[in-house]
Amino acid sequence: MDTMTGNEMIAIPAGQVTLADRRTRRSWTVELAPYRLAATPVTQALYAQVSGRRPSAGRGDRLPVEGVSWWDAVRFCNALSEQTGLTPAYRIRTESDAIDWDTSADGYRLPTEAEWEYACRAGTSGPRYGELDEIGWYRGNSAERMHEVGGKRPNAWGLHDMLGNVWDWCWDVYDAEVYGAYRVLRGGGWFDEHWSCRASARRRSHPSFQVDDVGFRLARSMVPQDTRTAAAHGTGGAGRSSGE
Repeated sequence: MDTMTGNEMIAIPAGQVTLADRRTRRSWTVELAPYRLAATPVTQALYAQVSGRRPSAGRGDRLPVEGVSWWDAVRFCNALSEQTGLTPAYRIRTESDAIDWDTSADGYRLPTEAEWEYACRAGTSGPRYGELDEIGWYRGNSAERMHEVGGKRPNAWGLHDMLGNVWDWCWDVYDAEVYGAYRVLRGGGWFDEHWSCRASARRRSHPSFQVDDVGFRLARSMVPQDTRTAAAHGTGGAGRSSGE
């Protein structure tokens, strides 16, 4: 793992997760193929290394990047893919401000919210994968500021900061009929009360908005060889790899 950027990916096994929306009282179940998810949110060092920009209000190489829009995040994913010799996951049509996801690509991308919640839970069924003070930075313990990634206990699959510190952008549209292009945010942030830092909590924001408690973490789809490796771990655990 690159100790400065924190570019480490965890192999997440195939599985199933049931999502729920408290606003609409709707629930739905999603089947998931194996994939990889970053052990931590994207750091300011990694974001600067790839994009040449440091948009965050608070500065620190190991702090999560924030103040990035959903569009900033997907462009970053493509740029990192290109720099590392992977196939970009997104095709951005600038003339219409539209985006297509190539699901066969092996490049970096945002997780779907189903992938995010499944990985956050790591086999648990409660609102959190541990005591919040032990696993996340939120209003009750953050001193109302961000903290370096990886400073709290990870979940059973080795994922840090899934709850608290910064919200994570996800790929999904929140509710197109009601909120148009707004995208899903997951995980809670450093300024949120404990009730927002739950595995099932959903928030939304316009994809062009840049907020000081919103960042993102990287995902990757698995190529066939990676899928066989993940299957060997079974559904009760996950494997580590360095980010390519």
